[in-house]
Amino acid sequence: MLPDSLRADVRTLWDYHDLGHELRPSDVGIGLGSHDLGVATHTARLFHQGLFPLVVFTGANAPTTIDRFPRGEAVHYREHALELGVPDDVILVEPAARNTGDNIDLSRRLLADEGVEVSSVLLVCKPYQQRRAYATARKRWPDVEVRCASRPLSLDEYIESIGDAGRVIDMLVGDTQRITEYARRGFAIAQDVPPTVSHACARLVDAGFTSRLVR
Repeated sequence: MLPDSLRADVRTLWDYHDLGHELRPSDVGIGLGSHDLGVATHTARLFHQGLFPLVVFTGANAPTTIDRFPRGEAVHYREHALELGVPDDVILVEPAARNTGDNIDLSRRLLADEGVEVSSVLLVCKPYQQRRAYATARKRWPDVEVRCASRPLSLDEYIESIGDAGRVIDMLVGDTQRITEYARRGFAIAQDVPPTVSHACARLVDAGFTSRLVR
């Protein structure tokens, strides 16, 4: 459970990363690999709703996913989507990406190699990854319209689905730091970080949620 003493600051970061994009039909849905199988679940759901005719699952492994997805994030995502009724012939798998920049670059290359013309993409990701995924795609694939989507869960519902409040807070803190740090390094476009967000993040860092910070 999320401790009451941390709730306000965690909620501030959670709300900041939710872009609230209006979903509209796109040329392709790209499910970004992670520890969260719910990304594949939601990608399948959006496909069945007719939001896109083609799916790309992208992701190799990270230390946080190797035990759960030993054959690779994208491979396991594909298998889950097949179980949910997504046809095999509309799924492309990109199995090498090890970070969000790779997710974008290698998916873009895969689609080009397949002869797919893309003017709009819907990135499906973890709720707290929306802002970073959007900023990365706008930097690395500037000629397409980018929107983001995540499972429509509340903060408490999401923590329950992951089963580890500390892990979620660590990820939120890490992704908040990356908004500024990755723009500084040229990996993503710059975005406004309100003082309320910066202060909330700093308090959570002081509380010890530092395992996902960029050193």
